[in-house]
Amino acid sequence: METDNALEALAALAHAIRLAVFRLLVQAGPEGLPAGRIAELMEMPASSLSFHLKELHRAGLLGSRQEGRSILYMARFETMNALLGYLTENCCGGAPCSPVSACSVATESGE
Repeated sequence: METDNALEALAALAHAIRLAVFRLLVQAGPEGLPAGRIAELMEMPASSLSFHLKELHRAGLLGSRQEGRSILYMARFETMNALLGYLTENCCGGAPCSPVSACSVATESGE
């Protein structure tokens, strides 16, 4: 992932509603959810939700597909994983590690 793409994804997620929507769609899995159901679960008007969905889609974090009269939205796991990889690529000085080992290193060093 390029730095510009990472910044765009992080900027899109740096809003409470968009982060909640993205997490909801991650939980929903690859099948995704219809926009109306997302609006219901988020307890927000569809017009407000569409703005947030557009921002997440523009950042490459969501995919969508038409199913009948509904538009289904789903998390783009490849983008999410690329962002996580970008954020952790230099973790532990380039040595293979896991999030647990990274946390234990920070704890041991007093960070």
